[in-house]
Amino acid sequence: MVQSSISRSEQKKAQILTAAIDLFCGQGFPNTSMDEVAKKAGVSKQTVYSHFGSKDDLFIASIESKCVVHQVTDELFTNPDDPVSALMQFGSYFGEMIISPEALDVFKTCVAQSDSHPEISQLFFNAGPQHLLGLLERYFIEVEQRHTYRFGDCRDAGVRLCLMLFGEMRLKLELGLPVDDLVANRETYIRDTVAMFLRAYRCD
Repeated sequence: MVQSSISRSEQKKAQILTAAIDLFCGQGFPNTSMDEVAKKAGVSKQTVYSHFGSKDDLFIASIESKCVVHQVTDELFTNPDDPVSALMQFGSYFGEMIISPEALDVFKTCVAQSDSHPEISQLFFNAGPQHLLGLLERYFIEVEQRHTYRFGDCRDAGVRLCLMLFGEMRLKLELGLPVDDLVANRETYIRDTVAMFLRAYRCD
């Protein structure tokens, strides 16, 4: 009975997150109410608040949930003895996430409303980029202790890796340009980028 209750609760939470991300992307953070999220999710407003204390909390959780869906979590960085495998996996998952329609929609929404609602951009940055850079920074510090790689400023190293992984495809998608010519080479680009990054920081 307890297990069933937990499952229902988690299912409702997932419904709320799915509804929230759709509404945040479709009509923007300021124009989305908790009532609308509840209605779209098929739950009560009280249920939404029982899982997420405020609209800010719900927005942050929505961004974090997209990272989980694309497997960009701390579970990628459990083995500092094998950074090649870890970063190749990260590159694959991160590379897929940043070109997903949801990621692009949220980013464009934040940019479009950055003048009138800069706090939304800050929420997005904290829940997305800041969180991922923290994961990479802590992992690089652990890897350095094995004396095979030297990253220097580990946060800066994480920034370099992420921005290189964006590549031409993410830039074109942000501008609404076609990317058909880039799809076939995307995996190779990701793999070569991670390999180049690791070579640059490998100790001689």
